[in-house]
Amino acid sequence: MTFVNALVIAAVLGTLAALVLGLVTMARGGEFNARYGNRLMRLRVLIQGLAVVMLLIAMVLSIG
Repeated sequence: MTFVNALVIAAVLGTLAALVLGLVTMARGGEFNARYGNRLMRLRVLIQGLAVVMLLIAMVLSIG
């Protein structure tokens, strides 16, 4: 396993963790959700974008 593959896996797992945490927070509601709900979903989108970029880099490196 290359370093780039490890980064892709880490980014995908980070996306999953942020998604689950955001969903649990929204399901429970309350003050924590009101304060951090949008931030958690923005974090998920950011990490998901990084995962897509890492996948593209891995694909480019595997072709060459």
